[in-house]
Amino acid sequence: MLNVVILAAGLGKRMQSDLPKVLHTLAGKPMLSHVLDSARQLDPARIIVVVGHGADRVKQAFEGQADLHFALQQPQHGTGHAVQQAVPLLLEGDGKDDVTLVLYGDVPLVQPETLKRLLEARGAGAAVLTEVLDDSTGYGRIVRDERGNVCRIVEHKDASDAERGIKEVNTGILSAPTAKLKDWLSRIDNNNAQGEYYLTDTVGLAVADGVPVGAAQPGANWETLGVNSRVQQAELERRWQSEQARRQLEAGVTLADPARFDVRGSLTCGRDVFIDVGCVFEGKVTLADGVRVGPHCVLRDVSVGPGTHIEAFSHLQQAQVGRDARVGPYARLRPGAELGDRSHVGNFVEIKKSVLGEDSKANHLAYIGDADIGARVNVGAGTITCNYDGVNKHRTVIEDDAFIGSDTQLVAPVRVGRGATLGAGTTLTRDAPAEKLTVSRPKQLTVEGWQRPVKKS
Repeated sequence: MLNVVILAAGLGKRMQSDLPKVLHTLAGKPMLSHVLDSARQLDPARIIVVVGHGADRVKQAFEGQADLHFALQQPQHGTGHAVQQAVPLLLEGDGKDDVTLVLYGDVPLVQPETLKRLLEARGAGAAVLTEVLDDSTGYGRIVRDERGNVCRIVEHKDASDAERGIKEVNTGILSAPTAKLKDWLSRIDNNNAQGEYYLTDTVGLAVADGVPVGAAQPGANWETLGVNSRVQQAELERRWQSEQARRQLEAGVTLADPARFDVRGSLTCGRDVFIDVGCVFEGKVTLADGVRVGPHCVLRDVSVGPGTHIEAFSHLQQAQVGRDARVGPYARLRPGAELGDRSHVGNFVEIKKSVLGEDSKANHLAYIGDADIGARVNVGAGTITCNYDGVNKHRTVIEDDAFIGSDTQLVAPVRVGRGATLGAGTTLTRDAPAEKLTVSRPKQLTVEGWQRPVKKS
């Protein structure tokens, strides 16, 4: 039975913010969310988040996530003291396979594969996640015996000169048998330079009790980097985005510049996808084979069909786009927009909660809201579906093969019949019959003898 304890009580003073540190974002979501994502892939029996500073805000941010349990550390007296607060919530089964894994809410990028290796490395005992650094200043050192076994961890401030020369350091992440961890936590003290209860002291107690302590290493050095300042947050953001770019490149995606590419969620790409500079992908985005995304586009929770081109500076949110379509430049697809195959949405066109059918086009300066547009429809420049009466929204229906002239206003609820034509400048307030021309503009007049006014002196 696996317990996961995540320490998230720190103030984060160096962040210079009122927001609790673990709620600061990385790749578009709170750092604590990243840790939870990795933890959940281990299928734990219980996840316990130890909160302290800003406890109510942290709880509120994750309200409704039923698998989370919270323990309060107030005041904060070190990592060992933090885990002690979680002890009453730890689950135990038959004892043989009961294990507790300790993670950190401000170390957001540790990967599930690394955590699985750590759990395997413990065998029947405990295990720590370590890393070898050229400059180990400030880190707890991993002290091994003459046979190479981990025997204790000494914090930098408490280390001797010889111990400070050790390059293998503690990341703080460890796993241990639950029952034994409870015992060790009850025996640690704060007789150290910081006057705190160190979780790392449990390693020495494990060795003293004859419990073997294994070690594992992360797959990449960025996995164990913590965030304590805005500078570190920005540096880790770029490292993670570089990793995201590397994964896409290895999967066959062409990135115009991997350094100008941001994924703040998940991005799934087919074959021969091209992404230009400055694009941001949020939520869940799927790009099918042959999709091209122009520079400086933002796609959030979007599915794009094969062969479609998204031109520069377009914003798409909660939209679906069919195959071989053209969107933009400077187009906006709002939630509920559905574009059929081979449809065109041009510059400064906004579509909201509407369907644009196959081979239909809205190429210039239009607003389409709450509309159902059939196939092979041409929507002229300046067209507006007037969907809001000040209180309620109403739908516009435009059937197949209709032609909507420029500068037309369709006052919903209204229907345009199949094959109908609306003359330019029409304000449509009643249904337009199929296969007929409907025009509402007044007759053109020329006023004889009229003179333009002149400015009075």
